Amino acid sequence: MATTSSQPYLIRAIYQWIIDNDLTPYLLVDASNDDVVVPRHYIENHKIILNVAPRAVTNLELGNEQVWFDARFAGNPMHVQFPVLAVLAIYAKENGQGMVFNEHRPPPDTPDDSPSKPARPSLRVVK
Repeated sequence: MATTSSQPYLIRAIYQWIIDNDLTPYLLVDASNDDVVVPRHYIENHKIILNVAPRAVTNLELGNEQVWFDARFAGNPMHVQFPVLAVLAIYAKENGQGMVFNEHRPPPDTPDDSPSKPARPSLRVVK
C-alpha cells in the first residue's frame, strides 16, 4: 500500500513548534531542482537557507506538495516556491533544533532495486 510522504507533516509540526517557542524558523532547500524558484544570488553549493518567520514572509503555505511564500530580498519583492521534497532541513536559527531530511532519497514511487535491501522491520508480541 502506497502512503503519502510524512515530510510535509513533519515540516508543519516543527514549524509550529519553533513559532510557539518564539524562535526563528529556517528552511534549508536544495536549489538544484528546476522547480525551485528562489533568489539565485543567495544560493551556495546548490543550497539556500530561507527565513520563513511570520515577520519575514507573507502568504506562507506549507502544502503537501509545494512550499510557497512572498518575501523581500535586498528590498525586492519575490514569490518563492519549491517542492516539499526539496526541503533538506527545518530548524530554529537560535539553537539549531529541528529536523534534517535525507538528501539522497529515491524519488517517490520508485522501487528500490538495490540487491542488499535491508530486511523490513517487524513487531511481535512478547508474553
